Amino acid sequence: MRHTARKVPLSIRASKVVPASSTNPDTWSTYRAAVGSKAGAGMGFVLTGQDRLVCIDLDHALYDGVLAPWARRIVESAPRTYIEVSPSGTGLHIWGYGTVGRGRRMRRGESSVEVYDRGRYITVTRKPFEGAPSELADLSRVIDDLL
Repeated sequence: MRHTARKVPLSIRASKVVPASSTNPDTWSTYRAAVGSKAGAGMGFVLTGQDRLVCIDLDHALYDGVLAPWARRIVESAPRTYIEVSPSGTGLHIWGYGTVGRGRRMRRGESSVEVYDRGRYITVTRKPFEGAPSELADLSRVIDDLL
C-alpha cells in the first residue's frame, strides 16, 4: 500500500485513493497498484501474521548516520537479513521471519524498540542499511531475546 506523510496507509483502488486499515484486508492494495501509483509519500507493507514475516522497528537509533550503541547490539545479534533505514532517516527496520503474537513496544533507557508480526502497517524505503542483503533470515532468537 501507499501512505501519507504521517504514515497513514492508503488504498489504491480503481484510480481512487482512500484511507486503508492495517487490520482489514478489504482495504488493502496489490503491490502492482501501489508501486504503479504516485499517491501519498511512499510505500508500505501490512503484516498479517500468516506468513511469519516480522519487523523489528528501532526508533531513534541513528544520529547523524551513526548507529547508537543499544541499536548496534541488536543489529549485531541478528543473522544477516534485510535491514533498511526508516523514512525519518533516524530509525531502522529489521525484516525477517518469526512469531511475535501480540506486538510490543519497549522502552529501556534511550532505546525504543517495537516488534510486530501482525495487524501493523510498516513503511518501507528500500534503503538498505550497511549493505544488508535482500534475503530474510529467521529472527526468532532475536525476538526471544528482546521479549
